[in-house]
Amino acid sequence: MLLPEMTENIEEVEFTIFDTETTGLNPVSGDRIVELAALRVKGKERIAEFDALVNPGRLISPGAFAVNKITPEMLKDAPGIETVILKFLDFIQGSCLCSYNAEFDLSFLNNELKLTGQPVITGSVVLDVLTMARRLLPGLPRYALWFVARELGVSTIQKHRAFADVEMTWEVFSKLKIIAQEKGTTNFTDFSNLFVFK
Repeated sequence: MLLPEMTENIEEVEFTIFDTETTGLNPVSGDRIVELAALRVKGKERIAEFDALVNPGRLISPGAFAVNKITPEMLKDAPGIETVILKFLDFIQGSCLCSYNAEFDLSFLNNELKLTGQPVITGSVVLDVLTMARRLLPGLPRYALWFVARELGVSTIQKHRAFADVEMTWEVFSKLKIIAQEKGTTNFTDFSNLFVFK
């Protein structure tokens, strides 16, 4: 679905970095996406942006609200996921998906796809920027996004809103990509084999 004609030149690959904010931590227990954001990039170029609040049809847990500060008032007039997910699928078409801690974001994304009757994302290349950080920066005391960003000299402050986290992830991804290339990972196949979410 995502990669019809992928080039081997990493700088020519279109990546879509995405992030979710949710009502809680577990889609299996009924937690839902309340914000979905993405940035489509190629090399150093920003191609397009996607950012949507989503009315989840349920309350945000106190723990989630403490992190993302998204209120019911902000969501009451937001579209449902059935509208947002179709626009998101169009947005990511033909790109390589990336996320920081892809297991979390992909579990929520695939849960929403199932609930709306869409095919889940499988067999596609989804790169995990957290995996990149662990492999390219071994020995860090922690691998939270904000901490890795600080270690790489990224000055942006993490805000725990989806699009802000996407932008921070892109900065981290860009710096890690340079480190990977300097270590000899210069083509897309090797790059994806090293960092794909499995």
